[in-house]
Amino acid sequence: MPNLNNAISDRRRQTRSSIYHYLYQSPDPRSKQDISRDLNLSLPTVYQNITELLDAGLIEYAGSTPSAGGRPAMQLRITPGARCAIGISVTGHRLRFAAADLSREEIAYKDLPHSYNVEDEGYSAFVADTLERFIDESRLKRDRILGVGISVAGIIPPDSSTVLFAPTLYIRNLSLKGLIDAIPYPVLPWNDASSGGFAEWYGGKEARESIAFLSLAEGVGGAVLVNGDQYIGNNYRSGEFGHTCVEPNGLLCSCGKRGCLEAYCSSKRLSTDLGITLAEFFAGLENGNKEYTALWEDFKTHLVIGLHNIRMTLDCDIVLGGYLTGFLKPYLPELKEMLAEADPFDKDCNYLRISRYSKDSSMLGVALTFIRDYLNSI
Repeated sequence: MPNLNNAISDRRRQTRSSIYHYLYQSPDPRSKQDISRDLNLSLPTVYQNITELLDAGLIEYAGSTPSAGGRPAMQLRITPGARCAIGISVTGHRLRFAAADLSREEIAYKDLPHSYNVEDEGYSAFVADTLERFIDESRLKRDRILGVGISVAGIIPPDSSTVLFAPTLYIRNLSLKGLIDAIPYPVLPWNDASSGGFAEWYGGKEARESIAFLSLAEGVGGAVLVNGDQYIGNNYRSGEFGHTCVEPNGLLCSCGKRGCLEAYCSSKRLSTDLGITLAEFFAGLENGNKEYTALWEDFKTHLVIGLHNIRMTLDCDIVLGGYLTGFLKPYLPELKEMLAEADPFDKDCNYLRISRYSKDSSMLGVALTFIRDYLNSI
């Protein structure tokens, strides 16, 4: 596809960007006359930039306005599929793939269990081969792929070359070079909870705010986003809510310590540890299974302690994410009531909400970083 940035002045680039983002943010298609009027641009300038954007495949015609006697005005909108990005969630013996287009919508998804360990010699080639199959199955065009993000439940420094520590994967100082080299697209590894938090913040088109994101999955993690920028901390461990203590001398955690939030509120506790699936657990809970009910009460108690500590520390909205939260929506009012009892300031606790994504958002968020960077370059 043509490169829009060749031999173009900064002023022209800004004009083109303003036109594209005007169309991007508009809920409905707009005409050239709308663009000229609303952006205070001359029609010749609008025509020139529209032609460039059409030639690049970034916008398209979307019908015309009803005629009032003259020639109907052609309507324009962005082309969401002009580019896409892919995210891969790496967990123990499972890969999840998601692709997003320029409208920040998920356009493809795949969940694949497997028998590999991340440190196996053939793991990188397996991920790369599975990625190519996902691309083919989803009918994605390779020349439109902006990049591939890799979401890992571990601490990853800014150079993204090593997983320093991943308790649920039982690894330390794992080099990602082999995996990065095996994938023939730009690659960005990122912490899974940070990625999920970014997806929640960036994936919506409403006003931005600061949030604490708590990811409930096989591991429990989190992220702190301040007006969209992640606070990572001095040692890249900000938002490790899963390893805050909610029960002194309590259950043993995968990190080796006792009483961590992760030991009480991971998805494994409600599924793998019982030899069942999450769906089976919540079905049994609804049917009055006494063992499940007792476990669920303990789960909620410790989750609320963790949520209360996050709120008292950061004083911002809290978003529950991770694939476990796909089952939590019916229980959100009860969680808010329990949280209100602990909160000395707020009694409605409307600062707590569940992520907008029904599936695990960790792979979607890292894909959206490529979308964000590309949109900022137009």
